[in-house]
Amino acid sequence: MSEQRPPAPVNPLPPFVIALFLVIIGVEAAFTLGARGLIGGPDAVGWRSAAIQDYGFNGEIMSWMLENRTWPVEHMRRFVTYAFVHGSFTHALFAGVLLLAMGKFVSEVFRHWAVLVLFLLSTIAGALIYGLVVRQSPWLIGAFPGVYGLIGGFTYIMWLRLGQMGTNQARAFTLIGVLMGLQLVFGLLFGSSATWVADVSGFGTGFLASFVLSPGGWSRLRVKLRHD
Repeated sequence: MSEQRPPAPVNPLPPFVIALFLVIIGVEAAFTLGARGLIGGPDAVGWRSAAIQDYGFNGEIMSWMLENRTWPVEHMRRFVTYAFVHGSFTHALFAGVLLLAMGKFVSEVFRHWAVLVLFLLSTIAGALIYGLVVRQSPWLIGAFPGVYGLIGGFTYIMWLRLGQMGTNQARAFTLIGVLMGLQLVFGLLFGSSATWVADVSGFGTGFLASFVLSPGGWSRLRVKLRHD
């Protein structure tokens, strides 16, 4: 007779969330240690700048691809790779911590593969809309558009739960409202950049994609459209 193990009190993090976090922190550790001369020799001081040039994304690259109607791999990969290059250790740490927190929460409702798809779709959409809207723009780097996509998934879950409880579903958008308010405050204090466009686009993509990616989401969406 086999013994049944009691359920874990806390759901474990999906392996891919841990893997993404380790990649983000690992890349940032290499940049930080290199800048301090601890690894890589004299050339390591410029690793971060070189990585931004090679893997970051901006509107000028988007404009060049649209004007020339060519889509080289070296530029197409930027739609994803920019998420793993950050401007500082603090930038990477905040993105990593939010990734772990949102990834864990959303994975308690969504299938693990759906959470990964949500992150990737939001990362890509954030860069795409940023490139189309903000042509004269600074480099877009960091995992925040993808993380904001997971916040979109979190918002969708709260939106559904509040609807089931018969309470005001607008409360589900409290978190994104607070985060965007903080971005506005920091922008006023320290100067703003247009990268918030990618964050908002990532959030919107995550929220809308959750209608399909959530368990039973596609069937639920078809039923709602049929009744409407």
